[in-house]
Amino acid sequence: GVMLAIPWTLIHEWLRSQSTPVPPIERTGVAMTFLSLDAAQADATRQLINEVLVKEGLTVLGWRPVPLVPEVLGPNARAVQPGIEQVIVTSETLAGDDLERRLYLARRAVGKAVDAHPMLNWSDDVYICSFSTRTVVYKAMVRSSVLPEFYPDLSNPDYVSAFAVYHRRFSTNTMPKWPLAQPMRMLGHNGEINTLLGNINWMKARGADLAHPNWGDRIETLKPVVDVNISDSANLDNAFELLVRTGRSPLEALMLLVPEAYKNQPELEKYPEIVDFYEYYSGIQEPWDGPALLAFSDGQVVGAGLDRNGLRPARYVLTRDRLVLVSSEAGVVDIPASDIIEQGRLGPGQMVAVDLKDG
Repeated sequence: GVMLAIPWTLIHEWLRSQSTPVPPIERTGVAMTFLSLDAAQADATRQLINEVLVKEGLTVLGWRPVPLVPEVLGPNARAVQPGIEQVIVTSETLAGDDLERRLYLARRAVGKAVDAHPMLNWSDDVYICSFSTRTVVYKAMVRSSVLPEFYPDLSNPDYVSAFAVYHRRFSTNTMPKWPLAQPMRMLGHNGEINTLLGNINWMKARGADLAHPNWGDRIETLKPVVDVNISDSANLDNAFELLVRTGRSPLEALMLLVPEAYKNQPELEKYPEIVDFYEYYSGIQEPWDGPALLAFSDGQVVGAGLDRNGLRPARYVLTRDRLVLVSSEAGVVDIPASDIIEQGRLGPGQMVAVDLKDG
């Protein structure tokens, strides 16, 4: 799977082909959805999602059938392939982070409505891979080289993105399914979360204390944040997404969830505010411990970090044309040595990030 900027050129072309007015980008959201291939069930799902979106104050501009080439799929993936469509919505009153929050609420409200529906099952009959004003996730149960063949959007020269978070591995503690292909909605994760059961139990126990002015009485729509039936990556993504959508930066959220080993660290003696940060949040959130390499983006920042054990490789390269590459091994992308300004590896608890807004 791959997380990218939304392909606005392709989205706007499709809207014009439907004779639909094109709203400002900052007031537009795109959901990547998996639906049943059964026409009647897919219609019922679209209707349910439309009703929820309208209740959330959003205007549904249309359902764009994502171009697909199912013939490139293997027999097992083809047998369980979902229908894949992008729901395009707009808001008259919300933009930017406020709209991101509303889309997050709307997606969770759709999940509640599906759970209450007698004929629909989340993940099996409907799944929302991403719902954002900035990012979209294309994923499938395929070999990595097949992904751009299955999704012609990804090889369309009109698709432009300043960043990509790319992942070529399924979760290791669950059976492979289309929805569990990575990246998830905000991060991709290489490794395992060995503290998972404790993290899930603590998050559930803390659920009653969750509160924030940005959510008010809608906080119940966001619970439960974690679920023992999904993968470690999906659970960590859920916790990370809650923090970022509430208003924290992705960097702060990762430091909070996956802290470095800050005690007895000589190099941190010059930065007592960092130690204070970790000390304070250690009473609010237990560490999600790896071994784990995490790559993440909210469409404004893109980055990667290692957990405090540092047992997963994370190589980075900075090039003369201002490209930043981070990968789990050296040589994933061929870069001539003459183009490299700096290269190295992340150590335990270290992070590298690019501010996409300010460059």
